[in-house]
Amino acid sequence: DGCSGGGDETGEEEKKVMVLAATNFPWDIDEALRRRLEKRIHIPLPDADARAALVNINVRGVEVAEDVDVRALATRMDGYSGDDITNVCRDAAMNGMRRKIVGKRPEEIRAMSKEEVAAPITMEDMREALKRISPSVSKEDVERHMEWLAEFGST
Repeated sequence: DGCSGGGDETGEEEKKVMVLAATNFPWDIDEALRRRLEKRIHIPLPDADARAALVNINVRGVEVAEDVDVRALATRMDGYSGDDITNVCRDAAMNGMRRKIVGKRPEEIRAMSKEEVAAPITMEDMREALKRISPSVSKEDVERHMEWLAEFGST
């Protein structure tokens, strides 16, 4: 199986197995399993600096207008997960295209060049995306995680 055995006369070293698991619901882990998973690492929702970094990562390679204030966005996205931030940026990136194709027939849209459809992401695009995309993690879930963390810890 590739996992058994120790050192032998050939000098082969013992093979180690590491199990890495992730869950959004640690309170659902069986007590016996929790005992065997000796390392627990809590990864909280991103703070303001991490949210700003995530916005920058998600808009890399896309034209961004000068009016986009990443710090203000990071502040406004308090409580958003990394995935939520990705969704906001993706939605905002689509807004310019949506404006350019509104009212056009499918064949007209297909005939448009990439340059005709392209538009930089503006702060208004981000605001609109934030209206459509809410945080996916509730305050109650965050509290429940903190209670679990207080009881079982993170190492």
